[in-house]
Amino acid sequence: MRDDFLKRDFDLSDPDLASALDELPLWSAPFGLMLLEIVPMRPAMAVLDIGCGSGFPILELAQRLGGSSCLYGIDPWERGIERLILKACVFGLKNVTAVKGTAEQLPFGDGFFDLIVSNNGLNNIQDMEAVLAECSRTLRWEGRLVFTYNLAGTMSEFYAVLQETLAQSGKTHELTTIKAHIFDKRRPLSWVKRRLILAGFRDVRVHRRSFRLRYLDGSAMLRSFFIGQGFLEPWKNIVGPEDLARVFARLEKNLNAAAREKGELSLTIPMACLDCGKRPSKMSAF
Repeated sequence: MRDDFLKRDFDLSDPDLASALDELPLWSAPFGLMLLEIVPMRPAMAVLDIGCGSGFPILELAQRLGGSSCLYGIDPWERGIERLILKACVFGLKNVTAVKGTAEQLPFGDGFFDLIVSNNGLNNIQDMEAVLAECSRTLRWEGRLVFTYNLAGTMSEFYAVLQETLAQSGKTHELTTIKAHIFDKRRPLSWVKRRLILAGFRDVRVHRRSFRLRYLDGSAMLRSFFIGQGFLEPWKNIVGPEDLARVFARLEKNLNAAAREKGELSLTIPMACLDCGKRPSKMSAF
């Protein structure tokens, strides 16, 4: 049977894709559980979920906060928004509003929200500075921005093998591309904190944790739906089309060898949750 996992395409306009995705994928769960432990809860809150996708954490927060609060979700993914609306209807949640749009231009007035959340979504936006400025504008003075994201050490075990594979394949230029890729997708905490200051946030509390993604071997990892949807395309771009099959065949072999040596392929996912406010406090990280 022909193995075409490198050619799989994930079309966000496909309704079957939206219907197959749960509002809380396992990848999002550790981040989301930490976020739900940290977010403030009060009656009659106005809450925004940036990058709400097909429903997490907005639907969970709507149930936990109850009917006195109003929750808004924004995402450019049309099929995801449709799925969110369906779930809210099925769950009987009348306090949830879904908006198709981008976080760089929030369609809300100044000081509209008490709380803005994003579960591993701000690291996927095009212009973080613009989004943080919009969050600051639309938050009231006592409001909080709480968001999670995975840190630069994400899947360090995989990237070590990828670097080894590129060196073995004579692709030394691509080794520097990896660093740019990691910086683009997983900005250092110092970089994020600086942008928060520039956006007007003065009280930033950082919480850190980590978890592991475990696979039997590299073959299982590279063919998993999650890796294919969320990570494979940027890795393919690092390698380049001319040597794609050759390099990935070697990469798979090297990952499998590492898994045999350790008994499995275990990938570390360090993560952070930032709880941010505009009003300075004694607990401020600055």
